[in-house]
Amino acid sequence: MKGILGRKIGMTQVFTKSGKLIPVTVVEVEPNIVTQIKTIETDGYNAIQLGFSTKREKLATKASIGHTNKANTTPKRFFREIRGVDVNNYTLGQEVKVDIFTEGEVVDVTGTSKGKGFQGVIKRHNQARGPMSHGSRFHRRPGSMGSMRPMRVFKGKKLPGHMGFETVTIQNLEIVMVDLENNVLLVKGNVPGPKKSLVIIKTAVKKPGKINEVEELNFYDVKEPEVISEETPVVEEPTNENASVEETTEVSEK
Repeated sequence: MKGILGRKIGMTQVFTKSGKLIPVTVVEVEPNIVTQIKTIETDGYNAIQLGFSTKREKLATKASIGHTNKANTTPKRFFREIRGVDVNNYTLGQEVKVDIFTEGEVVDVTGTSKGKGFQGVIKRHNQARGPMSHGSRFHRRPGSMGSMRPMRVFKGKKLPGHMGFETVTIQNLEIVMVDLENNVLLVKGNVPGPKKSLVIIKTAVKKPGKINEVEELNFYDVKEPEVISEETPVVEEPTNENASVEETTEVSEK
């Protein structure tokens, strides 16, 4: 198991050499810092804590500053744990970069879905509406609250409420490209959450270690316009006006 924290930038599309279009999500992954290592002896389980997105020291609490000073790094905005890793492969203060993943590797991406505010049962739970005519007073209401006794609403009843803003994990996504120079990952398909939101990319639970064959991408190079040097002679072609003057002189001589 391995993982890294990143920030969703948005979606775009890339083309392969054969002309196949692949929709991808761009995830910016600046180097993560290992801010804490948890072991079975000290914490009861093995995990590493990653810090992501540097923030100003003025905005950080003394507790978080002291925590990051142990790893000899600057205050971070996000801290997340990655369980199931081999803690012997990590050291305190180590940088984790995008090159821990390879192109074609299958991963799970976790993020917080977009919030949609207070919604009714039709939009929130996909329920059907009642009759809209013939004196019906049941249109888009939630319906019966349950049995007559014990005179309360049972737990789990689908009612209107806050929709979205939940932790969502999309499994078995494929990494299309790893750009170490720009600290960017291209993930095939869509990823939960709005733009600039935090996402966690981890090894796929159902397909750990699986790497698919990736077709080479096609990037178009923009050619610079040719510059004509001053040394090259420019030959002027005769215009129609010169030709008409020559014809008139020949006629006058005759």
